[in-house]
Amino acid sequence: MSYPSIRIDTDNLPGGPWIFGRQVPAQETPEDGALVEVIDPRGRFVGHGLYNGASDIRIRLLSRGKRSDLRRPREFLQRRISSALRLRHRVLRLPETTDAYRVVHAEGDDLSGLIIDRLGPLFVCEYHCLGFWSMREEIEWVLRQADPEAEVVHRIPKSAARLEGMQHTEPPEGPDIWIKENGIDFPITPGRGHKTGWFCDQRDNRQRVATLALGRDVLDLCCNAGGFAVPAAAHGARRVRAVDLDEDALRRGALAAGQAGVDVDFIHRDAFNVLRSACEEARRPDLLIVDPHKLISGRARMEEGKRKYLDLNALAFQAAAPGALVATFSCSGALDLAQFLGICFQAARRAERGIKVLEIMGAGPDHPQRPEFPRSRYLKGALLALDG
Repeated sequence: MSYPSIRIDTDNLPGGPWIFGRQVPAQETPEDGALVEVIDPRGRFVGHGLYNGASDIRIRLLSRGKRSDLRRPREFLQRRISSALRLRHRVLRLPETTDAYRVVHAEGDDLSGLIIDRLGPLFVCEYHCLGFWSMREEIEWVLRQADPEAEVVHRIPKSAARLEGMQHTEPPEGPDIWIKENGIDFPITPGRGHKTGWFCDQRDNRQRVATLALGRDVLDLCCNAGGFAVPAAAHGARRVRAVDLDEDALRRGALAAGQAGVDVDFIHRDAFNVLRSACEEARRPDLLIVDPHKLISGRARMEEGKRKYLDLNALAFQAAAPGALVATFSCSGALDLAQFLGICFQAARRAERGIKVLEIMGAGPDHPQRPEFPRSRYLKGALLALDG
């Protein structure tokens, strides 16, 4: 099978799979979303990619070096997705502890712009690339070969729709389904709301923080459906409060707490206001989770987002009891770990609190990262101990 050719304007190819618009000279272009052959300035074949003239990421490379790799696109997808499944099943053995995990992590699994999560009886496909959206029938076919009984749902998040010239798409609203993670059941709405319906990336961090909760007063900020709060209560926390502005997420968190038979106080309120109130409490929380939504949507919003992270963490340190533990996170890919830790140190100085870094935290191993593409490590966090 032959594909349209796109000649790029540089011999210095990026380490990762993204080729930007500035690297592609004006020329006759194929239809947006098309699979293309990439040619270097000297006319040599580079590889295959997905083209989108509406996106600043003009081409997402899928393979390099062999013209035969994409001769049969469905078979190519089957090889890549099957390889990703083997990692999760045979190596990581995730189905032994959870039925909610990432199957395809975009660039980390060499399928740039495609995310697939296994959530209970479903696969949820999230598209950040027009080309993969155009191939969704082939992707669904591959997943049904892997599990004929699984339902496959598709979504385009609003951020990707804006950047890729697509239309925001979610599956129709339906009843909750239940997933199990480290022995606790959670109800989710697959393919709707935040991400694919569950934050699989925090699974190991939720378990780690829960092991520290015994006898502590826990305050979980931006709690979503109680992924940190419910395990903390199950591990013997003295008191657990969970705060979010999403009423449906709080509803699902309350259901999870009820199913687990634990007591969690779910609070519909802004995290900043809760922290300001906590600063005045006689009994302050001594285990805090600070896990906001993405506060930096791109480099143009970098400074604004960094200020928000600084303000939120400074308030958390002020509100925490002496000797408290704080697990703080950022899921903004544009903000690297060193910058995030710098914000935490600056926030501690503003709050006039001494802190120690106990652990650096990140996404679970079902979110792999290629060394040449560090943006795959979008989730970063730190477990901090405040001086007594």
